Amino acid sequence: MDWSEAMSVLLVALGAAVGAPLRFLVDKHMVDRLLRSTRLSSPLPWGTFAVNVLGSFVLGLLTGVTDQTVTLLVGVGFCGAFTTYSTFAAETTALAASGRRAAALLNVVLNLGVGLLAAIVGAVLA
Repeated sequence: MDWSEAMSVLLVALGAAVGAPLRFLVDKHMVDRLLRSTRLSSPLPWGTFAVNVLGSFVLGLLTGVTDQTVTLLVGVGFCGAFTTYSTFAAETTALAASGRRAAALLNVVLNLGVGLLAAIVGAVLA
């Protein structure tokens, strides 16, 4: 591995080191506290939805950035660790398996639709 590849790996790792804990905080603490403080039930996995939409927006913003360092650090590292397609898929499958097929479908539509819209808004702002 040459110096350039090593720096790329380091940038991705640094971005991921920020993205993963922030995802945990948004998913587990901020959303849980919001739902508890408003006494709302949680029919959908709102934490996963929040990080996926936010990450999509950030990636949309990055469409205007040509700097490889920023792309590796923020796009690949941070957003790669902050967003989560696998958790979205697992939570949607769990909703459907528990008989909540309408909630599972709503989860898919919201995550994909709002996530795509967030990326477009980010790209337009870029």
